[in-house]
Amino acid sequence: MLGRARAEGLPVIVVTGRMVQALDRVMAPVGHTGPAVCYQGAVVVDADGRWLEHIPLDLELARETITALAKEGYEPNVYIDDRLYVSRMTPWVERYAGFQQIPVEAVGDLATWLDRPPTKLVCVGEEAAIDELEVTMKARLGDRMYITQSLPHFLEFATLGVTKASGIAFLAERLGFSAERTVAFGDGENDVELIEWAGYGIAVENAHPRVKAVADWVCPPAEVEGVAKVIEALLDSRL
Repeated sequence: MLGRARAEGLPVIVVTGRMVQALDRVMAPVGHTGPAVCYQGAVVVDADGRWLEHIPLDLELARETITALAKEGYEPNVYIDDRLYVSRMTPWVERYAGFQQIPVEAVGDLATWLDRPPTKLVCVGEEAAIDELEVTMKARLGDRMYITQSLPHFLEFATLGVTKASGIAFLAERLGFSAERTVAFGDGENDVELIEWAGYGIAVENAHPRVKAVADWVCPPAEVEGVAKVIEALLDSRL
């Protein structure tokens, strides 16, 4: 499906919250080498993996966030130079690293250790607890940074104004395509801005309610390859 889209001159761009190295591991087996938006829009890379844009968190704001999270009982993941750092290894860290298939380095007190602006921060925990933490942190820092859930267990913190939409808008200007002629798919809360930006935004059937609320249409779930079927139908309609 990806190969057919490229053959017909249609760019397929992956827009994700994943690290660049984590995305590479997922996409390499299917031969996808196109540009991509990673880290919720904080990093944009070209087909060769070269970083075209990087918008990290302000260093002092990142330290303030780490301190505030500590008071709530959380030690976040910290991302610098496409590497993952944590204060210590925990079952949550091990589960996250296994899910993303990435190495992790434990560095002790994060607020003291951090000396460079991180690309983003992520808290990992039980779904209900992450929901509560999102409310708390948005009330405290939501006017100064972008806070969203990528998956029910992940609460993500990035620079204010950085979203998947801002990342794809950067690529649109660089590559010469428009929002009006873009079809976007999403399911997580972190896809809301992307779906709003695209000329035709599609929510997957099991998507977060906020995504469905702004989508133009809802497609079948991943279990039945809903996104792939829609793309194939779009390609067939061009014949």
